[in-house]
Amino acid sequence: MKTAVQITIYLSESDNCEEILTMLSREKVASACAFHAMGGFNGGNRMRMSSLVEAGGDLPVVIVFVDLAEHVDRVLPKLFALAPHRLIVRENVAIEQGNLE
Repeated sequence: MKTAVQITIYLSESDNCEEILTMLSREKVASACAFHAMGGFNGGNRMRMSSLVEAGGDLPVVIVFVDLAEHVDRVLPKLFALAPHRLIVRENVAIEQGNLE
């Protein structure tokens, strides 16, 4: 079992989610995923909800990535620059399976 760091970033569709994922890929982060939420809110913004027929809008997006602490520490300043004023959560996690190099 290895110890790693998981970062969760809470964004909106209008944020530069693709640019963040591209940067994480370019920086060779071990694993990253982006999730579209069906509803939620960011800070003082009003709550937004989606139905199956709705397209577009400004729904919440969550990006999660996992890597070793040293690598996360190197990537975080770039992430702060791409997602200023957004909630970024850092958690220590145990890797049960998979390879982080």
